[in-house]
Amino acid sequence: MPKNKTHSGAKDRFKVTGSGKIMRRRANKNHILEHKTSKRKRKLGNEAVLSPADAKNMRKLLGK
Repeated sequence: MPKNKTHSGAKDRFKVTGSGKIMRRRANKNHILEHKTSKRKRKLGNEAVLSPADAKNMRKLLGK
């Protein structure tokens, strides 16, 4: 059986923590930032944990 290849797009967008959680970026931090509050932009800068349902599929793409 051949090895599974890592999905290139997923590799760049997600990271796996030491405990095995998958981290993702938050949406809405790319453009049109002028009307968003500083508090909102600051919170969007933090990474979020991927939901368990999505994490299952992401593990296959990441080969973990």
